[in-house]
Amino acid sequence: MATVAVTRLVQASADELWRVFTDLPGRSDWLSTISGIEVLTAGPTRVGTVWRESHRLPDGTELIEEFRVDEASPPHRLTVSSSGVGVNYRTAYSFTPVEGRRRRRGGWTAVSVVQEGAVTAPYGRLLALVFGGLAARTVEGALRRDLADLAAVVTPLDPEHPGGRAAA
Repeated sequence: MATVAVTRLVQASADELWRVFTDLPGRSDWLSTISGIEVLTAGPTRVGTVWRESHRLPDGTELIEEFRVDEASPPHRLTVSSSGVGVNYRTAYSFTPVEGRRRRRGGWTAVSVVQEGAVTAPYGRLLALVFGGLAARTVEGALRRDLADLAAVVTPLDPEHPGGRAAA
């Protein structure tokens, strides 16, 4: 099983981040790699919620992934799983308030993402062996971009993010 972890400090409260992050129909408005969302479970985001996301890959092709919420502890932790082609993913998001920072706009929160991938097909094992480091760096880059997108939507003047509201 391969694990990739990324953390980013965001100038927003855990409550605000949770609200934006778990608004599934609104995800395509702020996640730059998402071109569409189909929510398959009615109601608020909770354990058992299922949705599909259409992603634009760097080469322009579309990839549709289905996600299921395995754990939801508002506003601090959300864990989702997804079965990919030859690999199953489990991704845990943590929203931890940071003490000791100046309290502007509701405080600061450390947003952490830990993604674990388990190979499920024989060819997946071969690809993991051959492309393991490259795949981990690609996943890390995608997770960093997602956190930058989240920061930009809750921090309108985020100088570290070239898109989203910061550039508007």
